[in-house]
Amino acid sequence: MTTPPPAVVVTGARVMHPSGVVAEDLHVVGDRLVAAPGGRDAHVVDAEGASVVPLLFESAIAQLPPGERDRFDLVPGNPATFAVVRRRVTESQVHRMLVVDPGDLLAVYVAGHLEAHDGEPTRPAGEDLTDPAVRATWAGTWHDSGRALQQHLRPDGRYSETRGGRADAYTGRYWVREDRITYLDDSGFWAFGQLVGDVLHHAGFVMSRRRSLPGSTRSWLGGAATRTVEP
Repeated sequence: MTTPPPAVVVTGARVMHPSGVVAEDLHVVGDRLVAAPGGRDAHVVDAEGASVVPLLFESAIAQLPPGERDRFDLVPGNPATFAVVRRRVTESQVHRMLVVDPGDLLAVYVAGHLEAHDGEPTRPAGEDLTDPAVRATWAGTWHDSGRALQQHLRPDGRYSETRGGRADAYTGRYWVREDRITYLDDSGFWAFGQLVGDVLHHAGFVMSRRRSLPGSTRSWLGGAATRTVEP
């Protein structure tokens, strides 16, 4: 059974709402944003001068039914899924490609769970993938054929991207929770993604799963769960 996240209050930040940026505290109880403080035992995150931004993806929002396209806005009742960044963040960056230097990343919360703090992950990569159902959902090769991208998510919590035919163009670690994926690239930045149905949205890429192909020769995953992709 997953331990429920503690109550949290993020103080002193600039919170990005649908109507604009507002200076206010953000309250979290369990996996949701709430309108009022969650109690005296809430964990306080001092985010003075930082930006609190939703983890949104323009392409993912477009895939949702019209009545559900506001369900990840930072308003009470919605999931507590957001990043706290020690710099100003534009709306365009949030919707298209949010990448954050570890030194600028104060915190990342997914459904109320702290995924990263002060630029560092809060759990080992691959720990979440020991669950067979989680591994089956995420591990494998994802591709955006229109942009010549293949993203290889290994069951040990490592990833590698092939871009324009260049293998290992980006490599790093990743973590998943519910429908979200959080990446920490070896070159030194955090990035984010969302799975909607069987489509993975990340940094402007729209990826579908690539199944094993006849005649494939290169393996990315290893072990019994291996899938192979074109060389």
